[in-house]
Amino acid sequence: MAAVRTSRGVIGAYLTTSALFTLAASLIWGVNTLFLMGAGLDILQVMLVNTAFTVGQIIFEIPTGVVADTIGRKFSFLLGNLTLFISTLLYVASARFGWGFWAFAGASVIIGLGFTFQTGAVDAWLVDALDHTGYEGARERVFSWAGMLSGSTMLVGTLAGGFLGQIDLAWPYVVRAVLLIGCFVAASLMMQDLGFEPRPLKFSRFGEETRTIFDAGVRYGWRNRVVRPLLFVSLVGGIFGMYGFYSWQRFALDLLGKEFIWVSGMLAAAAALASIVGNMLVSRIMRTGEQRRKAWRVLAVCSALLAGFVAAIGAVGLLTKTPGVVPLLVASALWMGWGIVFGVVGPIRQAYLNEHVPSAQRATVLSLDAFFGDVGGAGGQPVLGWMAKAWSIPISWLIGAVVMLLSVPLYRSAGHGEDAEDRP
Repeated sequence: MAAVRTSRGVIGAYLTTSALFTLAASLIWGVNTLFLMGAGLDILQVMLVNTAFTVGQIIFEIPTGVVADTIGRKFSFLLGNLTLFISTLLYVASARFGWGFWAFAGASVIIGLGFTFQTGAVDAWLVDALDHTGYEGARERVFSWAGMLSGSTMLVGTLAGGFLGQIDLAWPYVVRAVLLIGCFVAASLMMQDLGFEPRPLKFSRFGEETRTIFDAGVRYGWRNRVVRPLLFVSLVGGIFGMYGFYSWQRFALDLLGKEFIWVSGMLAAAAALASIVGNMLVSRIMRTGEQRRKAWRVLAVCSALLAGFVAAIGAVGLLTKTPGVVPLLVASALWMGWGIVFGVVGPIRQAYLNEHVPSAQRATVLSLDAFFGDVGGAGGQPVLGWMAKAWSIPISWLIGAVVMLLSVPLYRSAGHGEDAEDRP
């Protein structure tokens, strides 16, 4: 299997590596909270461990963006795979030997480092390579294909993780480590930096490179009238995003009233399936030619819908007096509705953001976008986790829904910025 130099080959490499990476990552998504609580942590400590992951991303997002924008996007992705392999095994060891909260927090910081090597780098690699090979199609089509494939692999991964976790909660992590090595091998063979000229990164110049890259992020991200509101959307989404996903595992089992770990895997898989449906709707929703819809309008409507689904799930939790199958089914139906809308948002937002960022600074601005999401997550997880412990998980979801509504005016602001760019 050789590195590819055609648009079709580039898309194939992107889809293959994205699918393998998502499969590896998603094995633990349905059971992570239960794994940590099984190791002796309470719900607040779980959210603090997740916050450590987010803080790791905040610390390393810009420096790893330097790696992607100098040595290369492929190198950055490969380094991320190796880092995640090591940190995943540290997670297992922390539980196996009872190292406690601080060991999990430390491992989570390293996991955050691993993901920062990947965020921005792969999307930047794809867009650069497509430009280099003369691809003329709509980019959101490629992102929606990737979303559908990633959703399918997430469906498999979360289901497998749930059933493996029913046997032993450590097994999803062990299998994840093995798959990360497979992803490393595939990326080594298939990816090649096209449309991007790597350059050496000397340690003595790392600080200078970081400042240069950061300045570029400020210029093409913060000072861009379209991109800046999108950065704040990431901030707002990060406040509830990770907290909502991981607290849902505990929330769902509380609604059911039984400790069936496989149910968590099934529900995570259901969300993946719903996101695939959303990805399939992207082209139909956006349309083409003169009928093409404005991305910011679609994203604003979808943001309001996402907040509505989260609020409705929180309301189900508050109104449930007796746990059982019925309240879980109602909440799960709403959860799948959320997943469909989430699947619509992803590809549209990816294409919209990439459209307004120049190639040379693409990985940096995408990392800056992820950085804003990390900051939101670092603040949201401990605060909402404290609310869940002090009051209840449903109340924390209702508060999260209110915060999510802030995305609507932010998308409107991005639209106004786009209109200003179009005016002569």
